[in-house]
Amino acid sequence: MTTTFTDAFLRTAEGHAAWGAEQLEELGRVLPGGPWTADLNQCVYQSAGRTIRVGLLGSYDLSEQSWLWGWANPGLRGSAVVAASERIAEFGRRNGVPELQHASVDLSGFGDPRQAAEAIAFVGMGVLGAPGYIGESAGPATRVYFAPDDPQIPHAKLDSIAMPRFLTTGAGLFGHSARQVVSGYFAHHGVTVEAGADRISAPLPDGSTTEITFDALGRIAAINSTLGGR
Repeated sequence: MTTTFTDAFLRTAEGHAAWGAEQLEELGRVLPGGPWTADLNQCVYQSAGRTIRVGLLGSYDLSEQSWLWGWANPGLRGSAVVAASERIAEFGRRNGVPELQHASVDLSGFGDPRQAAEAIAFVGMGVLGAPGYIGESAGPATRVYFAPDDPQIPHAKLDSIAMPRFLTTGAGLFGHSARQVVSGYFAHHGVTVEAGADRISAPLPDGSTTEITFDALGRIAAINSTLGGR
């Protein structure tokens, strides 16, 4: 019985952790939640007065405590709405990530299986570079997860003031490699960094420079920014 994610999954997760947290906050401003409907044949999701195009990532069965990728759903296999999940499976095969390539993932051995399902949806979002993911209850024993694929959902921009919060939040999500969290965040935003043995420095779009230092255990020890010209 699997009780934790594989190292390959965690390495992938860390690269998306900080920007993913940032993006979910952005998504929450656009889609604050509430009653919802979806038409899988049309690849659309409706909530908060918006109709957006989505792909189906997968579903979580609360009774079986298992995740099923959208492409593996017998009733949806080969349809447009699961095309995004097929791309995730291809990524999983290329990079040797079992949780992303197999049809289903048994989560019953995890301390919090539902939270593990959220983690899978989160990483699927990251692999796609999607502007968030949406999880909804679809009955007493099922949750479904969608990835927006619509220009109505903006991609979050790097904010030098909010950045430290997202880096520390991201580092705490999986606890595998804070350095990968930081590197992944800046790579997502197209920022070229200088990396040292215990630090990463990055020039920010507003002209400032930030330096993230790591302690002996690889955790974020400090985040310091310097204004441009100083």
